[in-house]
Amino acid sequence: MPKDGEHFVRLFADAQFYSLPRLTKQLFRTDIFIRIGGTPFQVPRDLFSSPGDSPNYFSLGFAQFFSTPSEVFPGLDRNALLRPPSISPPAVPNRSGETFAEIVKLLQGYSVDIRNETHRAQLLRDVRYFHLRGLEQKLIPCDITFNLKRNQSEILIRLEDIRQSGISFKSDALSSSTGSGSAAHSTTGASPGPGPSKSISPAPSSTGSYNRAGTVSYARPYTDDHANMNILVLEVSSIESTTLHFPAFAPTPCLIGPLSLDLRATFHSNTMARITSLFSVVASKMGLPATQPLGLMMLASGGGVAAQPVSPANSGVSERKVRVRIASDCYIEMDNTPVELGIDPESGRLGMKRIKIERPAKRARVSGERYEYGGDVEAEKSEWIWGGAKKEESHRQSHSEGEGGEDEEVGEEWIVKRAHWRLRVEPVDGDGARMQVVLCGVRIEGFAIERSRNRERGFLGA
Repeated sequence: MPKDGEHFVRLFADAQFYSLPRLTKQLFRTDIFIRIGGTPFQVPRDLFSSPGDSPNYFSLGFAQFFSTPSEVFPGLDRNALLRPPSISPPAVPNRSGETFAEIVKLLQGYSVDIRNETHRAQLLRDVRYFHLRGLEQKLIPCDITFNLKRNQSEILIRLEDIRQSGISFKSDALSSSTGSGSAAHSTTGASPGPGPSKSISPAPSSTGSYNRAGTVSYARPYTDDHANMNILVLEVSSIESTTLHFPAFAPTPCLIGPLSLDLRATFHSNTMARITSLFSVVASKMGLPATQPLGLMMLASGGGVAAQPVSPANSGVSERKVRVRIASDCYIEMDNTPVELGIDPESGRLGMKRIKIERPAKRARVSGERYEYGGDVEAEKSEWIWGGAKKEESHRQSHSEGEGGEDEEVGEEWIVKRAHWRLRVEPVDGDGARMQVVLCGVRIEGFAIERSRNRERGFLGA
């Protein structure tokens, strides 16, 4: 049996040169010898046989060593040779041998301690280089939990890690009114989804679900069970890529159903392209037409529809400004202070109020002339930062939004640093034939005033 890569190649070349088919087949069934970044590796051939891991860099880049025994050296004419050909063993000098050793351990079923996000990024970079798509999905950061409040399984995953093959649409009518992130106007509260003992297959994409509200689910390709999809909780963590637009005048809430506020949001740069692409895939899964069918894998091609201007309005399930719903169960932090949705009892208007927890000093007598102060008494004070009891101030007048047709008076704008969203699909108000994606807030962090942003800006070299 071969001892190393050089010995393996010499035996292979001799077996081919002297027409020894039995030895060739025997060598073909042995382990793979390869050098990564100067480090030799002996890898079992079936190590790359997991779902999604084949074809890969090795089977495509070194086909002469990993193809059929009869085509080990394509184009070799033994009649014109005086000796076996001089062939070097396969090598990948521009990759890290240490990282590849960890990849081999993962493929063998062992766990690797991921030290930090930099280490995870190194593993993902090389896994993608070697085209091991199944292993890539296992390394992508995500969090799958069962939400007891909503009685549904949820997956939290970043926007940039979404793959279109894992997206599905689950209609409320076909899934026992699945919980939705935040309730639609036509429903009251979050309805329970399927329990852990009952798995319901995702609703098939068909034109019959045009006017059905529902939620967007996700399962990681090659990894998760696609017969039991998880409700998608989307993380948008690109810094300052989202702007929340508040109306100029705070509305009076509807007393039926849970407390919620509908807003609009715009996305910027790569986040806008990814959101547009995601919405297009959702429309495709539902059988809805899209003005520009941007697939997630087409954004980098630079040609065809990918060369056209990208906007959520072209996805088929949105306008230029994306509909956003903030409910009372959404955790919001603005300017490093918790913020919550509420109703002012005097004006009866919806509003956002900043919650401040203060600890007033408690004086205690220690001796005849000395007092000490303790802080064990908490007091909660709130301050309206939009709507509620806050007086209406000057605002920007309405302006046209072009093709989206969104004419509205715009008030304050908040910049979102990062957020978690559930995705609902609902009929457009007043038009049951059109559908739209509504981003239901789960957790939002950002700033309303630039001073908060400047406070977080660090000094270079500090």
